[in-house]
Amino acid sequence: MARSEFKIERAFLERLERLTIHWQKSFPGVVGGHNASRFSGPGQEFLDHRNFSSGDDLRAVNWRAYMRLEKLFLKLFQIEPRVPIRIFLDASESMSLGNKWDYARRLAAAITYVGLVRLDAMQLIPFREELEEGLACGGGRHRFSPVADFLGPLEAQGKTDFSRVVREFLGSGRQRGLVIVISDFLGEEDWLKPLQYLADFGHELTLIQIWDDDERTPSAEGDLEITEVESGKQVKLTFDAKAREQYTVSFDEYCESLRRLALRNQGRYTGLPTSTSVEDAVFGSLVATQGLR
Repeated sequence: MARSEFKIERAFLERLERLTIHWQKSFPGVVGGHNASRFSGPGQEFLDHRNFSSGDDLRAVNWRAYMRLEKLFLKLFQIEPRVPIRIFLDASESMSLGNKWDYARRLAAAITYVGLVRLDAMQLIPFREELEEGLACGGGRHRFSPVADFLGPLEAQGKTDFSRVVREFLGSGRQRGLVIVISDFLGEEDWLKPLQYLADFGHELTLIQIWDDDERTPSAEGDLEITEVESGKQVKLTFDAKAREQYTVSFDEYCESLRRLALRNQGRYTGLPTSTSVEDAVFGSLVATQGLR
């Protein structure tokens, strides 16, 4: 497969600096993030009181309450943890069809840049049949060049085995956090079960589904022989207007099942045709679902 040019415009990056990546769950983590948590710890935002216990820090005692009630109460503050944000990028052969691969890479780069600006702990993880070696990045906008260098030569090839990918990831015992999956979610395998496993293990899901318009509303007609790009399996069928309509209905039902899974687990889902520009996707769809603000 010919390597496509990868670039992201400086004007777009400057617009991205207004945004922040958000999540809905509360995670324990290293202090220094920008999303509020239900966990108490060192911070600036008052959370609650609890009774003073031996060994507690006297500096956290509410002395005004003591003067009124003659009891010791400890002030608790809301921490803002630095939660790991992992972007799972589908780099399998099916992503090479149409404009999906360049679109997915630019979207991953844009989200990573937002995280870098906000000093989030970011990790880009391509996947195919197994978990690929990713890129950990953080520390500000000036660390974006390695991200572009990493994504540029990356190619979409090989088969997908997302179940194996999730088993490897969960088996590594990594800290719970936000998992953003960028994929077409297409192929023979069951995507819903491994996605549910991720949620069951405490990770928050943001699912971003990408498709070319022809994948949702195919224009082909007549007797066709279709080859599945990753497995090589061939299917013969007759495609007319009614069949195209039924296909689109089934496609939309599948997208809806992904959306329901994400929402059921306090996550988010966004479906993006590549006919929508990446800029409009970021400042429109992703902001509308509040994955970015």
